[in-house]
Amino acid sequence: MGTHVIEAGFPVNSDAEFEAVRDIASSTSTTTCGLARVVDDDIEAALDSGVEMVHTFVSTSDVQIEDSMHATRDEVVQRAVESVERVTEAGVTCMFSPMDATRTDEAFLIDVIEAVSEVGVDWINVPDTCGVATPSRFKAMIEKVCAHTDARVDVHTHDDFGLATANALAGIEAGADQAQVSVNSIGERAGNAAYEEFVMAVESLYQTDTGIDTTRITELSEVVAEKSDVPTPGNKPVVGDNAFSHESGIHAAGVIENADTFEPGVMTPEMVGAERRLVMGKHTGTHSVRERLEELGFEPTDEQVRAVTRRVKDYGAEKRRVTVDDLERFATEAGVERQQEEVRV
Repeated sequence: MGTHVIEAGFPVNSDAEFEAVRDIASSTSTTTCGLARVVDDDIEAALDSGVEMVHTFVSTSDVQIEDSMHATRDEVVQRAVESVERVTEAGVTCMFSPMDATRTDEAFLIDVIEAVSEVGVDWINVPDTCGVATPSRFKAMIEKVCAHTDARVDVHTHDDFGLATANALAGIEAGADQAQVSVNSIGERAGNAAYEEFVMAVESLYQTDTGIDTTRITELSEVVAEKSDVPTPGNKPVVGDNAFSHESGIHAAGVIENADTFEPGVMTPEMVGAERRLVMGKHTGTHSVRERLEELGFEPTDEQVRAVTRRVKDYGAEKRRVTVDDLERFATEAGVERQQEEVRV
C-alpha cells in the first residue's frame, strides 16, 4: 500500500517476536523498525534482527522515572545518549522517544531532546503516552520540540479521550514530519491514532498526497480485524460498516440525487475501497425505498412505495434489521409487480 515505515515489534521481548521482526524486515522493501528500551540487550537484539531503524525510548516524566524505572533524571539522560550513540555507530537510523512526554517537565524534556540531538539522533518521537494531550497543547509542544532539534520529528498519540487522530494532525501542523498510527486504532488501552483516519484526513482534508494506496484501506482494515480477532465497530470512521451507509430519509434522498449532499465530498467510498449503502430502518424514506425496489426489479407506483415505506418504518421501529428478503416480502404483499423482461424473437 506504500506505508512508509513498519514498526514490526520488540525484538528482545521473546524468541518468537525476534523471529517475527527479522522475518518482516527481510521480506519487505518498506523501512522496518524495531523497538528497544535504553538497555544494551534491547539495542543489540534490535540491531541483530536486521531492521533499518531502531526506535529506542526511555521514560522522562518524574512519575515514571521514579516509580517505574526507579532511576534519576541524570541516569535517564545518560542512558538515552549512550543508546542513541550505539545505534548510530551501527549505521542504522535512530529514533528516540522521551516516553510520557506530555506529562514531562518541559525544561527537562528539552534537556533530553538537546542531549540526544547533539549525538546525532535521526528522529525525535514525541509520544502522548497516556493520551492526555489536547490538539492546541500538543501543537505548541511540537513547535517547541522542533525549535530545539535538527532531527526530524515524529508523533505518537493515544486515544484515551478520543483525541489521538486530532492530536497527530495537530503535530503535523506544528512541523512534525511523521505520525505513528495503527490500523483500526488497535493499541494499548483505548488505542492509538487510526491509520485509516489519519491517512484519509491528510489526503482529503489537507489535500496532500501521502503516497498510500487508499483504495486498499478497507481491505487492510478487514484483514487486521480478522487476524487480531478485534472486531471493528460499525460506526468506526472510514472503515466501519456504517461509514458510507444512509438510513435517514433526508440523507438517503440527498445522496441519491448527489452523494456530496450528505457525505464529506472530499472522501468517497471508492477512495477507500468501500461501497455506499442505503440501509432500511425506521428512518427510511420513500426515495430510498423506491431506489431499492427498482434495483430488485420491481415497478412500484407512488402509493405502493408509500405502503412499503410504512412497513419498513414499522419493522425498523421494532429494532429489527430490514433485509432484502423483508423488502421483497413487503413489496409482494403490497401487490408491487416486477418489471417484465424483454422477450426477443
